[in-house]
Amino acid sequence: MAQWTSAVGAAQLARLLNSQQDRPTGPGTRRPPAYRALADGIRLLVLEGRVPVAARLPAERELALALSVSRTTVAAAYEAMRTEGFLESRRGAGSWTAVPAGNPLPARGLEPLPPEALGSMIDLGCAALPAPEPWLTRAVQGALEELPPYAHTHGDYPAGLPALRSMIAERYTRRGIPTMPEQIMVTTGAMGAMDAICHLFAGRGERIAVESPSYANILQLMREAGARLVPVAMSEGLRGWDLDRWRQVLREAAPRLAYVVADFHNPTGALADEDQRRRLVEAARSAGTVLVVDETMSELYLEDDLEMPRPVSAFDPAGSSVITVGSASKAFWAGMRIGWVRAAPDVIRSLVAARAYADLGTPVLEQLAVHWLLSTGGWEQAVELRRKQARENRDALVAAVRAQLPSWEFSVPRGGLTLWVRTGGLSGSRLAEAGERVGVRVPSGPRFGVDGAFEGYVRLPFTVGGAVAEEAAVRLAAAAHLVETGVSGPAEAPRTFVA
Repeated sequence: MAQWTSAVGAAQLARLLNSQQDRPTGPGTRRPPAYRALADGIRLLVLEGRVPVAARLPAERELALALSVSRTTVAAAYEAMRTEGFLESRRGAGSWTAVPAGNPLPARGLEPLPPEALGSMIDLGCAALPAPEPWLTRAVQGALEELPPYAHTHGDYPAGLPALRSMIAERYTRRGIPTMPEQIMVTTGAMGAMDAICHLFAGRGERIAVESPSYANILQLMREAGARLVPVAMSEGLRGWDLDRWRQVLREAAPRLAYVVADFHNPTGALADEDQRRRLVEAARSAGTVLVVDETMSELYLEDDLEMPRPVSAFDPAGSSVITVGSASKAFWAGMRIGWVRAAPDVIRSLVAARAYADLGTPVLEQLAVHWLLSTGGWEQAVELRRKQARENRDALVAAVRAQLPSWEFSVPRGGLTLWVRTGGLSGSRLAEAGERVGVRVPSGPRFGVDGAFEGYVRLPFTVGGAVAEEAAVRLAAAAHLVETGVSGPAEAPRTFVA
């Protein structure tokens, strides 16, 4: 019986391999043999989750033709991978990817680092900050006081607690977008909201237009749902969307959905202006595309003099073309798994009906905690604390990276939680691998792209500050040195670091 569960074609694997940049060669640096470079390239794709574990690889002859190399080179690369535990083979069944015994399975998204690893590893993989105390504790205490009446019910509220739906609707109304509670569904985080929307609007094989780059976990969610992703390049720097490209893609590809992050885009930090928002809504409406707008970063502006543009939904107040997704996870705390959807009432009813076959509803206690925050003014004070933390961390990380890695390029965003960094010609995939060896976890650029794009980038979140940010930059510089010199094998074990 074959042990593989999926397959990767020769053309697809060649495209992914060709997106990887060669290691720079300096004085005294020897370029690895062709078979070794090929084995390393496939291994990196497996470690990053861009080629799944237990994926059947192309036959040697097919891959050799796709890469324009000799079959001997491919055979030697496969043999090297088998020796290292990254490939298994069986006569008649082919060869499939694996990971050596004892190695963790690669993550397809950006899962948080286990707490037990935090002593020696600086985690720059997850763009989330610790809870803004004392507001988390106060919110939970307030929720417990409000819980008894709900405890006498069945506890299932597929659309969300009525009180919280009303509060969220009122907040949209205060922002200039009249909203009824019937236009709100409370979800289990923004990921739960996006999962429900994708299943309702974009069945297997449907096209979804996405920014390029875009949020890695959402891209993976869409892939798992069977969507065909259509990337649309962002403008250079922090200028937001390229509307000419968007209009062309919406007109020619006619995607069922389009997913965008208008407020402090993840990962670039770009902020779309009002004119861009208006024109994108008009283009989506003209093409018959449903525009899904992720507002999870919208409250994380880090400059007091920044005048925020109106929400995208302001240009489609009835919700006929725009669906908005919000969440407490970025603005408050990732452990508070409360998100919401704002859309037309008929869309909300369809989402709620479909939810009966998924998670039924969102935890009542957490909904009550968010309601307490929103109704007491605690939310505003907690978010202000969060902005202060993010601003200080951003400034410390920017200074540290500029000091340790002066050839790396980036624009400093005025909000959000992420820095999108061009790595001076180094492979982001190889930097991520080297970073694990020297004690800093960083996601490579291709995680945020489609089909291997952005190999020359990494994403750095504003999750550490002070001395930890300085140490993170030191370790990134050490990882860059390993990549530049082509050093392989185990690096010096990272020392335990206590902030």
